[in-house]
Amino acid sequence: MMKRVLMLLSCGALLCATGCKEEKKEVEEPIKLVSTSPLQKDTTITKEYVAQIHSFQRIELRALEKGYLEKIFVDEGQHVSQGQLMFQIKPTIYQAELKKSQAEANYVGMEYQNTKKLADKNIVSGSELALAQAKFDKAQADVSLAQTHLQFTTVKAPFSGIMDHFQGRLGSLVDEGDLLTTLSDNSKMWVYYNVPEAEYLAYKEHAKSDDKAAHVKLLMANNEVFGQTGVVQTIEADFNNETGNIAFRATFPNPDGLLRNGETGSVLMTVPLKHALLIPQKCTFEILEKKYVFVVDKNNVVHQREVAIASEMPDLYVIKSGISADDHILLEGLRKVKDGDKVTVSYKTPQAVIPHLQVYSE
Repeated sequence: MMKRVLMLLSCGALLCATGCKEEKKEVEEPIKLVSTSPLQKDTTITKEYVAQIHSFQRIELRALEKGYLEKIFVDEGQHVSQGQLMFQIKPTIYQAELKKSQAEANYVGMEYQNTKKLADKNIVSGSELALAQAKFDKAQADVSLAQTHLQFTTVKAPFSGIMDHFQGRLGSLVDEGDLLTTLSDNSKMWVYYNVPEAEYLAYKEHAKSDDKAAHVKLLMANNEVFGQTGVVQTIEADFNNETGNIAFRATFPNPDGLLRNGETGSVLMTVPLKHALLIPQKCTFEILEKKYVFVVDKNNVVHQREVAIASEMPDLYVIKSGISADDHILLEGLRKVKDGDKVTVSYKTPQAVIPHLQVYSE
């Protein structure tokens, strides 16, 4: 009985030792992974710039005469046509002033005609005729002035556009110069955004050889791209010394009136990159908001290395610093290794890898 027990214990110890050796041997086997290299080439990227959207024309409509706001012929948010009547300030006083000046002009006109007849007969001197003529001209000028004041009691649209909210209500007393509303012409929109100096220089160089360099897109607040293409038409004269930026202005057609003054968005502009270093996004992993890659050395040992991202493209990163074009980096299996692990790698050229990229998590 004792012999059997000893035999069983010996067999168990042998099996345990064999399993441990096999397990240890399995752990020590190198991990088989895929590596690639960064691709260096000239390319273009799409940059986003925070933008402010303004109407092509936007003015304040103010009262030109003092009086009570007698009539409002339009509504807030309404589209008005050029020359359309919008506001009427009570014209009673100005109508009376016009009648008074017209009566004065009629009286002075008759005096002038009588003086002219006497002058023709040499009964009065030429100087008296000239004085009568001057009085008559002044009276006519007073009539024109009174007519102008009366016309100023009506406010008409200087161009076609959209009304803003009213600053004065029906029956309120307005003084000369008081704001009534604002009018915006949204047939096309001016979109302003700021560009850093280096990107401004790249844009100017790109524009020399590509007529479409000035064409930009607009990403609206709902993350949808506006249906019309804008054109960069104006660049401000000076850089901002505090920010190092310069202001661009792009003009966008707005046939459906979707864009309104005061909206925000992002301008999407194509920017050329010379000798850009590109790697697949799935070659990277993140620790505390920093990007890293695993670089494979000549002994097939992986080393964790931080990289700085210059720009982002679909499935690719443009690398600013951290690796060179000659480095080999892990493409797959990043979660299977740690810094210092020895691996077995199968190398693929970036030309073979990039056309088939798709970012995924392992």
